[in-house]
Amino acid sequence: MGLTATGIKKLKVTGKRYTVSDEKGLCLEVLASGTKSWRFRYWISSKEFRLSLGTYPEISLADARKKRDELRVEIAKGNNPAEIRKEEKALTQGKYHFENIAKEWAQKFSNKWTEGHAELTLRRLELNIFPYLGKEPISQITAQKLLEVLQIIEKRGALEVAKRVRSICSMIFRYAIATGLVDRDPARDLLGALTPPVKKHFATITDPKKVGQLLRDMESCKASFPVYCALQLSPLLFVRPGELRNAEWCEFDFEKKEWRIPAHKMKMRTTHIVPLSRQAMTIFQSLQPLTGNGKYVFPAIRTASRPMSDNTINVALRRIGYEAGEMTGHGFRAMASTLLNEQGWNRDAIERQLGHSERDGVRAAYNYAEFLPDRVKMMQAWADYLDELKK
Repeated sequence: MGLTATGIKKLKVTGKRYTVSDEKGLCLEVLASGTKSWRFRYWISSKEFRLSLGTYPEISLADARKKRDELRVEIAKGNNPAEIRKEEKALTQGKYHFENIAKEWAQKFSNKWTEGHAELTLRRLELNIFPYLGKEPISQITAQKLLEVLQIIEKRGALEVAKRVRSICSMIFRYAIATGLVDRDPARDLLGALTPPVKKHFATITDPKKVGQLLRDMESCKASFPVYCALQLSPLLFVRPGELRNAEWCEFDFEKKEWRIPAHKMKMRTTHIVPLSRQAMTIFQSLQPLTGNGKYVFPAIRTASRPMSDNTINVALRRIGYEAGEMTGHGFRAMASTLLNEQGWNRDAIERQLGHSERDGVRAAYNYAEFLPDRVKMMQAWADYLDELKK
């Protein structure tokens, strides 16, 4: 026989917890304190579940039975009310907020990225998306909501950033589809909705006389010694700025006069060998007493546990009077490529030294030492050529 309102009022507090059953899984739990709590018990695949339905008298017998019947309907449909409640709780606690899903995605795939790419990807989200959509449940973000945020980026003239942020968001939504959090990718709906950026090449200098002047100006750069050395090495090594700033001392073999950049740090995901000229060796050896006890060759100013920032070389160039439209840290690569090709060096050796890998990733993984004797000669000749220009 089920409970009655009169019977509930007559239940006594015994100093111990006990349970009184109603019907169809509903029961009333009387705690030692005297609090009466409704519980609904049910079984799915022989496994017992219990849900709290509130306390009496705030939830009356009739209300408790109504809640029980609603839950029984859900169970009949094949749903598990306990799992639904768990998901709803996680949602209110932020587990499924866009920011948390984005960070989960980044954590999962960051081992496939270079350190610089991982840092830049998260930074773009932190600056452009999280302040507006970070606390939104990912399932509630529509194409219109995302477009409004991307248009904020467009309005400040950062068209390339808007394009890349849309692409990053699309990857996050696809991850959310794969994990069952959303059904579609609203970022994909925005293809063609943004103003296309005008493709620009990195500013560089290729006129030999102007290169010589640049090198002389670099000598007068007032910066910390690690930054000064990084600037001097930029034209000598012509690696990507992110590869240079993330250099670690353990990657160098000064007996062999080479720097081996691990595959996970390279854009093309293959090991890269950088032969070191006499001039480059001198710079590294002069810097080693200062930063050689740490991990990074070029540590950040505030902490040795991180490399210098990605904009350090560009800032150093601005200090000596070269604006963004004249020269960039990445521009040293175009400078070397142009002048080395003009000098008649093996084009394939130049491309390999620039870290431009083959499309066949398997073959490229085994051919990182290809043309190495030619590249060793080329890098020394290049360093000597820069010395002549500087004079």
